Amino acid sequence: MTTIPLASRRPRTPGPTGTGAVRARRISARVLVGALLALYGVISVYPFLWMVSAAFKNQIEVVRGGHLIPHHPTFDTLATTWNQLHFFRYFLNSLEVSALTVVLTLVVYAAAGYAFAVLDFPGRGALQKLFVALLFVPGVTVMLPIVLLEDKMGVLGTHIGLVLPFVNGGAPLSVLLMTGAFSSVPKELRESARVDGANEFHIFTRIYLPLTRPALITVALITAIPTWNEYLLTRVSLNDESTYTLPLGLQTLASENVPHYNNLMAGALIVVVPVILLFLSLQRYFVNGLVGAVKG
Repeated sequence: MTTIPLASRRPRTPGPTGTGAVRARRISARVLVGALLALYGVISVYPFLWMVSAAFKNQIEVVRGGHLIPHHPTFDTLATTWNQLHFFRYFLNSLEVSALTVVLTLVVYAAAGYAFAVLDFPGRGALQKLFVALLFVPGVTVMLPIVLLEDKMGVLGTHIGLVLPFVNGGAPLSVLLMTGAFSSVPKELRESARVDGANEFHIFTRIYLPLTRPALITVALITAIPTWNEYLLTRVSLNDESTYTLPLGLQTLASENVPHYNNLMAGALIVVVPVILLFLSLQRYFVNGLVGAVKG
């Protein structure tokens, strides 16, 4: 019996027909995945498109439904919602609460992140682990203690009574991001500044903060957007309509005996548009800030 030497045996390679079949399967898989993603995208974005469409319709056209593009688009719904339903006041209230929350968050937690990343003090490791653990504590579990504490402090029902819990609630993630960003700054810069006579405050403000601007913008975004959209704590804390924020103002439209869906959707559009514009304008810094914090 004649045997073929192992060296002369060659692995079979797929011919043109086999290669074409493999390529066809890959193309089919990509087309299927693309179709599923497109379907998911349409399902996800359709409610938003319906909201935008209803904001430019009258009540009768919204109730009739059946079409997404308005037959007779009008700005009267937005104008009525803005001028007659106190949405300008709600907008200013939301802007005040969000701006104060962002400023205090950046001041407090940028300093905390610098301390964790650069300074050496007793208990630093334990405190860092505590902040990480706080990420897993649901905010609703501390809602009642917050309200009782605010009542004793005399700030319940005021915007300060909202700002303080918002700042406190943003502590874990803000500290984590800022610590990672400051850790990525070369330590040689701090040592050189100390040799030149710079104190810790100047090193922090003139070296570290400018180098970690994307992280600061990221913290500002992840603070501003939830604060702007917060409903539960504002609903529990505020009882005077003059102090209402936009989500509460939107809720007053939904609680009418005969809700006008076009005004409701116009109010929702007023709430979400500033957040969308803010995120789109700062998206590049947001991505860079997350990447820098993870690397740090």
